[in-house]
Amino acid sequence: MTDTIIRGAKVRTMEATSTSTSSHAAETFEPTAVAIADGKITAVGADSEVLELATDSTQIIDARGGTLIPGLIDSHIHPVWGLELTRGVDLGGLDFAGVRAALAAEAQRLTEGEWLRGWNLDYKVFENELRGDLFDDVLGGRPMVLLFYDLHTAVTNAAALSAAGVTGREEFADNSLVVTDDSGTPTGELREIPAYSLLLDAAPPLEHSDYVERVRALLSELSRSGITSGVVTDGRDWHLGILNAIESSGGLPVRLHLAMWHRPSDDDARVEELISMLGTSGDRYRIQLIKMFMDGVIDTGTAWLQEPDVCGQGGRAFWNSVERYHEVTRRYLDAGYQIATHSCGDAGVAEILRTYRELGTTSLQGAPNRIEHLEVISDDDVVVLGQTGVVASMQPLHMQWREGDHSDSWATRLGPERAKRAFRIKDVLDAGGRVALGSDWPVAQHDARLGMAWTRLRRTPGVPEAPVFEPDQRLSGEEALLGYTRWAAEALGRTDLGVITPGATADLALFAEDPVAADPDQLPLIPVDWTMVSGEIVYRR
Repeated sequence: MTDTIIRGAKVRTMEATSTSTSSHAAETFEPTAVAIADGKITAVGADSEVLELATDSTQIIDARGGTLIPGLIDSHIHPVWGLELTRGVDLGGLDFAGVRAALAAEAQRLTEGEWLRGWNLDYKVFENELRGDLFDDVLGGRPMVLLFYDLHTAVTNAAALSAAGVTGREEFADNSLVVTDDSGTPTGELREIPAYSLLLDAAPPLEHSDYVERVRALLSELSRSGITSGVVTDGRDWHLGILNAIESSGGLPVRLHLAMWHRPSDDDARVEELISMLGTSGDRYRIQLIKMFMDGVIDTGTAWLQEPDVCGQGGRAFWNSVERYHEVTRRYLDAGYQIATHSCGDAGVAEILRTYRELGTTSLQGAPNRIEHLEVISDDDVVVLGQTGVVASMQPLHMQWREGDHSDSWATRLGPERAKRAFRIKDVLDAGGRVALGSDWPVAQHDARLGMAWTRLRRTPGVPEAPVFEPDQRLSGEEALLGYTRWAAEALGRTDLGVITPGATADLALFAEDPVAADPDQLPLIPVDWTMVSGEIVYRR
């Protein structure tokens, strides 16, 4: 029995037109209607033929000429832990004076004893070293922790370090660091997540009920831009309690594919524990991937580069033992996990590809292994990506912190020649490789329309005079949509998502205008009329 029929639409099925996942061939857009039963698409065709499947109880939705697309998939997002990281004042876009003013106002607002938290801080706020004591005079003695926009670095003050018992003598099982001056006193800079987690773990936590409501609200926001799936790339055991609470009180408005986080400090017992969690699921979430870090970020010298950056850094992996990364990757692959490994630097990408080629480029279920970010890639490894089918999971939105004169910390670290060979999305596709696109929220905005616009423009949408970064790497409108639909689904080993075809899951979004044909500068402004997950409308404009 047909539950729902959508009629009067321009249907972009995003079905493959050849055997290649990177086919750029255009579709023929004849369908105008879709039938749905039990959460699945049962028919795609002209209005007249699909309407013949209607019964007295069938819901008929008139698309009124809007464009029906597969539900968008954000291939890299942090919707649970990200809410812990975005507590406090948003410091995005502020210079040093602006940050000081924002912190002073926040300190006045807080009650006695509260920590001052902030996020989205830009590296260019600091002229030289990152020091927390630069803000002490406006804090009123409060402990302070501020996270940079990339979530790989924090700056804190002596009050917070004292409260957390951090001395600067801490040792880590990875490349994390509590930075100290020549006397051994912490400067306030905390490099990489394990270092700043010492502070976050000591700060007052969010209440469970607050977490549940904030995650629910965030996922509902994702739906507003047509997102129906997200790949959660930082899964923790406690996330499941949050997701189960949402499912038991109305359901998840977005389907979540969880990558559980393995840290270099995790021992064999933890590996076995994570292996036992493979396949754990709810109605709209499932654990299927393992997430690891091969390196950090270019801005602070923690990315692993084939040649040192201009500061002489970037010469090592995040792991103290790359052999251990190789060992645990083998164990997770043997257990059936799909692997997703973070790397921004070209040496990190090369090591991951070497490991995957030796141990297996796909999971036992056939889902391709992935590399997250790939901000810098060598020519040789562009070819290897095409040969192996390893997924390049990339986030064009990360380019928004770059400056046209290359004065930003990212470009300054790399130097002008390497900075020209950045975010090589088009090169990977042209080599026959696989690409999946995402936001990395809260590093960047989660609106998929904005993400597709950056993919097509490689500059700020709506600002034609803004600098364009590597214009030869721009994608077409169809390629940008494929990166958020079919290619993103194939990156999960899913053939039932990311397409509109009989048998596929009815995860759909209706755009008021065609996101492929639209002017990319106007794309972020196109209304989404509604978003549907498994045949259920979860957002309506």
